[in-house]
Amino acid sequence: MGAYTLPPIDRKRYTDLSYQGLEGPFVFNTGKVLYYDPKEGKYYDRDSDFFVSNKEMLIHYGLVDETRQDI
Repeated sequence: MGAYTLPPIDRKRYTDLSYQGLEGPFVFNTGKVLYYDPKEGKYYDRDSDFFVSNKEMLIHYGLVDETRQDI
């Protein structure tokens, strides 16, 4: 089992959004930076201004390959 380091978060681009009720930012295995919204119970992508689907979260956690179509 090997270890790897996730890329650092660009703190100028991904600022603290706790005043909006969001937690984070968090960097995932894919390198994507997301915020967690406890009210929605979902992760928020600041780049696209959308909440991330459960399928996308499986990809970001590295649990499934993004080419899988059956989930």
